[in-house]
Amino acid sequence: MSAPLPSYDVIILGAGGAGLFCAGVAAQRGKRVLLLDHAARPGEKIRISGGGRCNFTNLHTTAADFLSANPHFAKSALKRFTPQDFIALVNRHGIAWHEKTLGQLFCDGSAQQIIDMLLAECQRGPGEVTLRLNSAIASVEKTPAGFRVHTASADVFDAPALVLATGGASIPKMGATGLAYEIAKQFGLNVIPPKPALVPLLFGPEDARRFDGLAGVAVPDAETSIGKRRFREALLFTHKGLSGPAILQISSYWEFFERRQPITINLLPGLDLFALLKAARVQHPKQEIGTQMASHLPGRLAKRLCDLAGLDGRLADLGDAKFKTLTALAQHWQLTPAGTEGFAKAEVTLGGVDTAALSSQSMEARAVPGLYFIGEAVDVTGHLGGFNFQWAWSSGYAAGVAA
Repeated sequence: MSAPLPSYDVIILGAGGAGLFCAGVAAQRGKRVLLLDHAARPGEKIRISGGGRCNFTNLHTTAADFLSANPHFAKSALKRFTPQDFIALVNRHGIAWHEKTLGQLFCDGSAQQIIDMLLAECQRGPGEVTLRLNSAIASVEKTPAGFRVHTASADVFDAPALVLATGGASIPKMGATGLAYEIAKQFGLNVIPPKPALVPLLFGPEDARRFDGLAGVAVPDAETSIGKRRFREALLFTHKGLSGPAILQISSYWEFFERRQPITINLLPGLDLFALLKAARVQHPKQEIGTQMASHLPGRLAKRLCDLAGLDGRLADLGDAKFKTLTALAQHWQLTPAGTEGFAKAEVTLGGVDTAALSSQSMEARAVPGLYFIGEAVDVTGHLGGFNFQWAWSSGYAAGVAA
């Protein structure tokens, strides 16, 4: 006679931010939780985030900070577990934190503090969380009583509820897999095709030639836009194209709109460069155009823009037409990227399990009772700056109180 299978109320696949948080919430409701992950350590993406200090939330989080085929889906979960709720938890654990720009919150110390906090929350009871690492998943099946999970090491586990918190396809070197998508499809749920998001962009041949040699040049204040969506943050020239927060932010929208629209880049937002150049021509007629531009932009970039516009010499010798050409280059740059640096460099994944199949209140698949999807696995993708972690906490909480 075979030994009875271990008894759990909830099995959670994935011990990242969403899975750890969900496990703690469920255990504090008295649930017996099994948390499985193929990695050797929990919270690996947390560990490397925010330069090792974990940008764990954003004070200004709203549903408008997320991309999804259903822009309203995230509202319920974000309202039920807010940034202030997570901050209160961080404070209870005595973790010192600070605010950087645009409402981004970071640990004063290390991202490990957030991982330790989540693990401690898993042990608060009255339920119990069993964490099993190095446990790759071989298969999942539906049973009359719920779900059965088979691991690659031939272990078998049963539970009435199964939560998929295995993340998206970004950063495969950290162990990202498409497991959540495979299981969603197995149970008949639609998956919005995953794409890299918050990812550096690649130049096409013409821009690669025009901006060759500028790798490492940073513009501290630039604006990128597609349609009405605008981001004003830093921009960085790379060996292959462009990166920096302003580029990472707009890359998600470029992918979301299926690369149909060019990206508009303003390297001098807040300035009327054409009017400024005309005024400088009157006030400093003997000043070189390169010197004038270098007072607003990094020297190498300023010179390159002047070269591309065919400008050289004193301001007094340059007409309005030349100034308009330079202004168009600096403030109305229409960039059509050749592509992105892909999932290897993407911070998160756009797309995922279609929210049309899920309850926005509980994250449960409507057609498959007891099956839940949370975090990056779902078609909800946040902006840069702590929003994706807040989605992990909020969606994890929604499933944790329901499963």
